[in-house]
Amino acid sequence: MADPTGVELTGSVEDRFGEILTPEALGFLATLQREFGARRRELLGLRAERQEELTAGGTLDFSPTGADVRQDDTWRVADPAPGLEDRRVEITGPTDRKMTINALNSGAKVWLADFEDANTPLWENMVGGQLNLRDALDRTIDFETGGKSYTLKPDEELATIVVRPRGWHLDEKHVLVDGERMSGSLFDFGLYFFHCARRQLDKGKGPYFYLPKMESRQEARLWNDVFNLAQDLLEIPRGTIRATVLIETIPAAFEMEEILYELRDHSAGLNAGRWDYLFSVIKKFRSRGRQFLLPERNAITMTAPFMRAYTELLVRTCHKRGAHAIGGMAAFIPSRRDEEVNKAALEKVRADKKRESEDGFDGSWVAHPDLVPICREMFDKVLGDRPNQRDRLREEVSVSASELLAVDKTPGEITEAGLRNDISVGLQYIATWLGGNGAVGIFNLMEDAATAEIARSQVWQWIHNDVELAEGPKITPELVERLIDEELGKIRESYGDAYDEKRFADAVSLFKEVALADDYADFLTVPAYERMP
Repeated sequence: MADPTGVELTGSVEDRFGEILTPEALGFLATLQREFGARRRELLGLRAERQEELTAGGTLDFSPTGADVRQDDTWRVADPAPGLEDRRVEITGPTDRKMTINALNSGAKVWLADFEDANTPLWENMVGGQLNLRDALDRTIDFETGGKSYTLKPDEELATIVVRPRGWHLDEKHVLVDGERMSGSLFDFGLYFFHCARRQLDKGKGPYFYLPKMESRQEARLWNDVFNLAQDLLEIPRGTIRATVLIETIPAAFEMEEILYELRDHSAGLNAGRWDYLFSVIKKFRSRGRQFLLPERNAITMTAPFMRAYTELLVRTCHKRGAHAIGGMAAFIPSRRDEEVNKAALEKVRADKKRESEDGFDGSWVAHPDLVPICREMFDKVLGDRPNQRDRLREEVSVSASELLAVDKTPGEITEAGLRNDISVGLQYIATWLGGNGAVGIFNLMEDAATAEIARSQVWQWIHNDVELAEGPKITPELVERLIDEELGKIRESYGDAYDEKRFADAVSLFKEVALADDYADFLTVPAYERMP
């Protein structure tokens, strides 16, 4: 294993950060970066090439080169690892100290400990989150606020930790290896694996991960090679790591079986998202006119034809290969003051989880501990005492490429209220993100980075397709600028003394940059990261 020569830290090593950023851990990170950094850059280049093909009029289809994998009925992924057999309820959230304790204590089977969309990549968050996870495994974590103390329940009552590192496209600018920024993915994965893999094994579980934003089997193969090297370096048997892949880009929807195959000895299944998937549809087909035009985001449900095709194919694919199929997010935050809002929203959550459980999903996500019982109730009705329903093969499901691409069959309007919602939520989220918080409650919904991505992408798409609002006016940059001013006034009034003038000015500047520019920015979080210390 390489030593930390050639590693430069530009972030602080204050408080207890030195416990995580040890010479040995930095040497481990450097080895991963030197081994895989070039391949990562090549694969990001392939993403750009595919985007050029789509922009020029190309399309997506099931790959002929993957036909052998798809047609071979003999292979299966690894059996579920300890702590991952039963995943009927999973809670998501960032790795701050309070959330770490609350998520582990929530009654969910799994906690997605998030270094990605529900997190802001502030250096203090990235290293502090690693410290919180290690402290949780050592049972030395506690938290006090407002006279209330938070401590962990007994180990047997805690959720299984599954860590989500950042996607392949993001850097960690505070760590340079041989003069270049290292991969954010490798940084997040590497630190957790180095410090916590054996801690997890000692507790009878293991180092488990959620892998975001992938677009191809080649990117899955890269992760698999990272896993093998990491296990070899720490003398942990290959296959100990398990990873669930988020199918949250539309190219990945055409390579689900191939992705499972590349990770098969380390695979724990696939997850069906919503906002990131819609964001990917707009991004990939942004130049293709009204054929890929989406209505306002809150009108798009998982029962839209192209979303239904995607989720049905995911369950069929996972169960064919012995893998878990995990459903999407229930983002509602229960109101402490409005029971009518709660009643209507909780019925929607219950219906959504009922649909997923009856479709064959093995579990699903919630964003708030109060939703854990509802999700568990809906899956208990289908599962009973069984840990999952991987034996429900859904062999009747057959999904074509045209069904996955039937975006123009999505019902829904584009209204002024929908446009205003995209603007207001986008501004509020970006302002909070720049302040260091990536999981934000807005209008009784828990929003993350995918929210801001779909919000600004919709504004960009509508402008570039000369869309008229249901009320009549055409959506133009001038209209959006006026509504930004109006929505900002409402935000300022509602926030009162908590309103941060500079932060919202930065949010407005960034929102305009990624929503009103002629050229579409692939990721909002990339320029946003450069605005962060």
